[in-house]
Amino acid sequence: MNPSTNVDLSPFNTLALPGRAARYQKITAPEQLSSAELVGEKRFILGGGSNLVLTGDFDGLLLHMAIPGKRLLKEDAEAWFIEAGAGENWHDFVQWTLSQGWPGLENLSLIPGTVGAAPIQNIGAYGLEVGECLQSVTAWDFDKNTFVSFGRDDCRFAYRDSLFKQQGWHLNGRIAITSVVFRLPKAWQPNIRYADLAQELAAHQIATPSARDIAAAIIAVRQRKLPDPVVTPNAGSFFHNPVVEATQAATLATDYPALPRYPQPDGRVKLAAGWLIEQAGWKGKALGPVGMYEKQALVLVNHGGATGADVKRTMAAVQAAVREKFGVDLTPEPIFL
Repeated sequence: MNPSTNVDLSPFNTLALPGRAARYQKITAPEQLSSAELVGEKRFILGGGSNLVLTGDFDGLLLHMAIPGKRLLKEDAEAWFIEAGAGENWHDFVQWTLSQGWPGLENLSLIPGTVGAAPIQNIGAYGLEVGECLQSVTAWDFDKNTFVSFGRDDCRFAYRDSLFKQQGWHLNGRIAITSVVFRLPKAWQPNIRYADLAQELAAHQIATPSARDIAAAIIAVRQRKLPDPVVTPNAGSFFHNPVVEATQAATLATDYPALPRYPQPDGRVKLAAGWLIEQAGWKGKALGPVGMYEKQALVLVNHGGATGADVKRTMAAVQAAVREKFGVDLTPEPIFL
């Protein structure tokens, strides 16, 4: 182990923001994490950098998780159990499971990032969250100096949240996820309740879609609505869909009947952040080099040369506009480093 020093981090975040790490180490095998070289200093664990806002230089050790590998761990009468290394590209992993005949993750197609980062954010799209499919997580605990395992219940999954975020481990570098096991039921049922997805399938006259049909439809929809970070740097959906009390949602529905609303199990109501941002006048609008994407108001983009300060300035302006118009607070999804 011989970490590099003063490393440029702009290639390692999809917003292409500038910043440097005092020390940088790529991790390609779990055993590397036990090295004494990594103990006793400030750490940050990096995955694909697709959910990250660099606000400047990082004066510690950045560990870039790139552990490969994917396999069928076991199966029983009810499900397949698939294990993947933390460094596997999430979308490629999903497509691989489908090619092997193991459906269940198709609604999460084309989400950027890595397998290891997926449980931290409890990534979700089109009516599915990764926590619903997860069996266990293996990680290195720097404080305990050993590998630890978390079952699905241990992870305390919630909307875009998990134990790893609740404990602050994603920021303080205590826990480095090395692999994840997914449980994919053999009694598969299509999940096509989202309107965009149903419309895409109907346009192709697919009445009884397979898992691969659903994946293809989601990929098509996402490619139409979302910018390619290679062409237009971005971090995907920038704000959480806000969850409000039912009374507030009812009042907003009276004033804005077109506002998309999704009742939650606890009685509260989830609102569509993208719709709120668009109605507040920010779709396609920029403040300096940073703005909200012209085709999807929920996506913040870097038009070129932006810094973390530029991102924070635009974020605050969007939050203020939505708060003024609707009385709703927006919370950003990405991690700020």
